[in-house]
Amino acid sequence: MNLKGTLPLLILKALESGPKHGYRIASEIKANSKGILDFQEGALYPALHDRENKGMIESFEEMEKGRMRRYYRLTAKGRKVMAKEREEWKALSGAVTMFLEKA
Repeated sequence: MNLKGTLPLLILKALESGPKHGYRIASEIKANSKGILDFQEGALYPALHDRENKGMIESFEEMEKGRMRRYYRLTAKGRKVMAKEREEWKALSGAVTMFLEKA
């Protein structure tokens, strides 16, 4: 798994608990990482569109506070991909940690 490619997995995880709009996804990632992971629109929306094009998430529009917002939700395929990528991430991050702590 590409170390720089964590955003797609984080998006899937953020959507695991239910549909969210882009700003809410970014806010949740930032809050749950204590501000370390702070993705801007320029990175977030291309990643959302890529996951949608690959059938891992789907979008829909809904009115919120008088304006239409685009929401995203996880698909069954997205849940399977998330489980696989989560295991790959655990293995990779564990290996890096082992190496760094060996020194």
